[in-house]
Amino acid sequence: MWFFKKKKSNQELQNNPFYKEGNLLVVYLKCDRCGENFRSHLRIGYDFINDYDNAATPYKIDKIYVGSKCPNKIHLLASFSASYKVKSVSLDGGKFITKEEYEQKAQEKKEEEK
Repeated sequence: MWFFKKKKSNQELQNNPFYKEGNLLVVYLKCDRCGENFRSHLRIGYDFINDYDNAATPYKIDKIYVGSKCPNKIHLLASFSASYKVKSVSLDGGKFITKEEYEQKAQEKKEEEK
């Protein structure tokens, strides 16, 4: 029985930054300019764009994130197979972070507010 999942390495994070949670794919991002962290929930069957021109990767994500701290745009572009396996992913204006890094920063922020 496995209770704890292994933390993703930097190489795994660059190849597949998405975490599967039920009917969602969750991605964690960090702004290059101000360091603001983002968590994005992408609903399978709703947030994905059908790519009819490419049968090998019929689904894609094209999202732009703008934080509250700076006007920097973070552009996420990813393509997926029919079974929602990541085929390619790119991120401009930010970097991928792990779920654990995001939760740690969120906890630190909560403690600062107290």
